[in-house]
Amino acid sequence: MFESAEIGHTIDKDTYDAEVPALREALLEAQYELHEQGKRQIIVLINGIEGAGKGETVKLLNEWMDPRYIEVRTFDQQTDEELAHPPVWRYWRQLPPKGRIGVFFGNWYSQMIQGRVHGEFKGPVLDQAINAAERLEKMLTDEGAVIFKFWFHLSKKDMKLRLKTLRDDPLHSWRISPLDWQQSKTYDKFVRVGERVLRRTSRDYAPWHVIEGVDAHYRALTVGRLLLEGMQNALKTVESDAHMVNLGPLPGDGTELTLLDSLDMTLSLEKDEYDEQLITEQARLSGLMRDKRMRRHALVAVFEGNDAAGKGGAIKRAAAALDPRQYNIVPIAAPTEDERAQPYLWRFWRQIPPRGKFTIFDRSWYGRVLVERVEGFCSEADWLRAYSEINDFEEQLTDAGIVVVKFWLAIDEKTQLERFEAREKIPFKRYKITEDDWRNRSKWPMYREAVRDMVDRTSTEIAPWTLVEANDKRWARVKVLRTINDALEAAFEKDQKKGR
Repeated sequence: MFESAEIGHTIDKDTYDAEVPALREALLEAQYELHEQGKRQIIVLINGIEGAGKGETVKLLNEWMDPRYIEVRTFDQQTDEELAHPPVWRYWRQLPPKGRIGVFFGNWYSQMIQGRVHGEFKGPVLDQAINAAERLEKMLTDEGAVIFKFWFHLSKKDMKLRLKTLRDDPLHSWRISPLDWQQSKTYDKFVRVGERVLRRTSRDYAPWHVIEGVDAHYRALTVGRLLLEGMQNALKTVESDAHMVNLGPLPGDGTELTLLDSLDMTLSLEKDEYDEQLITEQARLSGLMRDKRMRRHALVAVFEGNDAAGKGGAIKRAAAALDPRQYNIVPIAAPTEDERAQPYLWRFWRQIPPRGKFTIFDRSWYGRVLVERVEGFCSEADWLRAYSEINDFEEQLTDAGIVVVKFWLAIDEKTQLERFEAREKIPFKRYKITEDDWRNRSKWPMYREAVRDMVDRTSTEIAPWTLVEANDKRWARVKVLRTINDALEAAFEKDQKKGR
């Protein structure tokens, strides 16, 4: 795979000097137009052999283009905060907004290649990392991102010659880093693992470009031309060409029985029963959150449901059991301007808790397959592919030790109407009722169909949905607390079986 990057590509200085002015002008023009449109983000992944000109090339691109719209990020050793989160969290937080260019050194490919080269994990773990990278990049490009992946290459002979030349030059020997010496010793394995990764992850939506790094003029012009071509193509196809996802047929026409129809909406608790069970489950939650085994886990609770189903009351009872420093409640409304400039999962990744903490989402990423689907805020292709993207997102959370519990609080139409009317009559509850709430009642069948598809396609073994009969608020609150407690205890028992 790297043979063509070891044959000695060169560009003479006269040719370079002649081409650079026009290339710089075209790059600036494309950069400004992409920034003005604000509909695409450019992600540039920098990888390859040490000393092959990675830093020099990026420095030159900053000179050729407007550096105000370029964000260079370096991911070195993980911080304590990053280690307390899922591995990909650190990259999601640093994504450039639409209209800007993000350059990532030490990205997800650097981590997986270096880890395999130095024996931190075996081949099957590398395969899992490769698959995760493919899914991440597919999701980003489906959301409109343009991804460039550059591998800067030197042959083993050229790398050794560079190190010898710098070592013998007192004025430049400082340019040799410990990583250079380290990689010189592991060159063969590094290239072998790198080739495996590139072969597996070069896709039409995010291809790899291998750049020979010996000649500075050649590598600079080659990278510049590739960036220009990619940005110009992005300008021609501003709207993401999202292909329809083949998920198989969605069931029925919305008139058949669903899981929601199987709920016993008459379930209820008397006040004395409720008081006793509530305090029992709150005490249980308090103890579990303070348990030393919680240091291996975080907790995420997702609350979705019909309007007026009692999400706020259930959240309040869960929070009441805890020290405010242990949890964070994230209310999800319409995305802000900053959030619209990113893939839709970005704002949720930013709120994922570290180990030992609890985050409650009042509404969540499921808005993509509920509100956005029903109200037409995204295309059919967008919400169809979101099912698999959400499943993958939740799998990454659980793989990192996060306990994910998801609640759909269900009420019937009659109960919802009664609660709407009661809210309008009680002064301190009027803020809870809006014109949108009344308007959404007319779309009850459409939302019910969307909920059915959501549960069918995203209730998985690792992150199942809990359907809560919420006509009786007491019953719903106790069931929510009990489900959270059961999920935490199950996670602790699983640790024990693994000998942790």
